[in-house]
Amino acid sequence: MERGKAKSRVGVVVSNKMQKTVVVRVERRIADRKYGKIVRRAERYKAHDEHETSKAGDKVRIVETRPMSKDKRWRVAEIIEKGPEV
Repeated sequence: MERGKAKSRVGVVVSNKMQKTVVVRVERRIADRKYGKIVRRAERYKAHDEHETSKAGDKVRIVETRPMSKDKRWRVAEIIEKGPEV
């Protein structure tokens, strides 16, 4: 039986201080309902990073997966772009 496509998002890692977990900030641009002005909305997801390769500032793709913990339901699929070295 074929399952549906997993959701995926692209965002920036804002924290990697936890073990095997990163916090990814995903920004989306939507039009205001009344006035039509484009506004930015951001959401933060906790994602599983098995090999702990992503650092703060990296642009990553995360995909939906089974629940890993209380609020971790995503995993890092790939690092799209490395962030600035600090």
